[in-house]
Amino acid sequence: MNFKYFPHTEEDLKEMLAACGVDSVHDLFADVPEAARFRRDYELPDALSETDLRLFFEQLTHPMNAQQLICFAGAGCYDHYAPSVVQNLIQRSEFLTSYTPYQAEISQGTLHYIFEYQSMIAELTGMEISNASMYDGATATAEAAMMAWSNAKKATRVLVSETVDPKVRRVVDTYAHFHGIPIQLIPAENGATSRAALDKELAEGGVAGVILQQPNYYGIVEDFTGIADAVHEQKGILVINANPSDLAILKTPGEWGADVAVGEGQSLGIPMTFGGPGVGFMACTEKLIRKMPGRIVGQTLDSRGQRAFVLTLQAREQHIRRQKATSNICSNQSLMALYVTIYLAVMGKEGLREVAEMSYAGAHSLCDKLLATGKFKETFPGQPFFNEFCIDYDGDLDALLAEATECGYLAGVKVGEKTLMLAVTEQRTPEEIDELVEIIKDHKEVRA
Repeated sequence: MNFKYFPHTEEDLKEMLAACGVDSVHDLFADVPEAARFRRDYELPDALSETDLRLFFEQLTHPMNAQQLICFAGAGCYDHYAPSVVQNLIQRSEFLTSYTPYQAEISQGTLHYIFEYQSMIAELTGMEISNASMYDGATATAEAAMMAWSNAKKATRVLVSETVDPKVRRVVDTYAHFHGIPIQLIPAENGATSRAALDKELAEGGVAGVILQQPNYYGIVEDFTGIADAVHEQKGILVINANPSDLAILKTPGEWGADVAVGEGQSLGIPMTFGGPGVGFMACTEKLIRKMPGRIVGQTLDSRGQRAFVLTLQAREQHIRRQKATSNICSNQSLMALYVTIYLAVMGKEGLREVAEMSYAGAHSLCDKLLATGKFKETFPGQPFFNEFCIDYDGDLDALLAEATECGYLAGVKVGEKTLMLAVTEQRTPEEIDELVEIIKDHKEVRA
């Protein structure tokens, strides 16, 4: 295998110099006349960050390549930066061809990185246990609904907030339909879960679980204070679908008192690539470990007392009777779980916090500037948001989006006749924000 970037250690250098019969690298150039040696500073431009360097070369090749829109769209899929080292590492053949690690003796590397993935997800969500990844955030949420139902004794329904992403809700409905689980929608009030409606349903009893989203589909950061206690009083479990990138700053599901945390891990640096692939995560409290679908990798000691990894729990249909299985999800090669693991390791806590802070600041800057044009008003007045928000446009929204596209901008997602939802990540520069605002300000409405 070709290793392109292996550095030489000090011992390597000494050994090579000894073989050449010289004391230092400079001695190798002793035959070069002094007059021919370059003694000035190199006239090199200032160093660029990896992001700026990518942008520089994209601009050089722009006339030759198809136009790539500058993305201000979100709705569950976000344009985040990922260090190039991530792509380079996951493209190694042993990762690309890896499969389910049934034979622990020959799968220690795969089991190790899955263990690290679980550890990172558990810490990020504030939960005690994480499984070895799911297919995506939608199916992870659906599996959580099934967990709540199987954990309940005399339940009649699972409650799902209207502010959960509609795409996720449709998957939950599909799973629930074929498992005979009644799903009841909790209405929204000014873009957030109606607390009065939720309390009313809980008071009536029979609730197996409650599924909420944070930030919710509209980008609003909801206040879940006291909800976990209210759900637990009715013997139900609280499920929070969270955006993991935002958890560097926001309260974790564990801090809200959730029993299960689920979500889509795409925001942890995974490229959008027209909607896939992604990675679903699921974490829970220790008391629900045997209700959790998928696999759990654990750490132990081998016969020689050395650290080793094993599949601790794998209650799927291949291993036990189908009707007793916690999940009928089959293969999971965990390549995207590895992607997330490397991303989290490279970015670190400070990197994740910086991403979250830049996304938050950019979104609030864009929102303020769009409202200042006089062409928009807040869809949900007074509601706090993170890096995604909704605003109402006073004209033809389709025409506005079409013009923005012609100018090279994907200017959000239309979520209503007049409602536009925009997302900002650390990838978006102040210049791009200002240019989008100018495009919108200059847009002329065509009146019939």
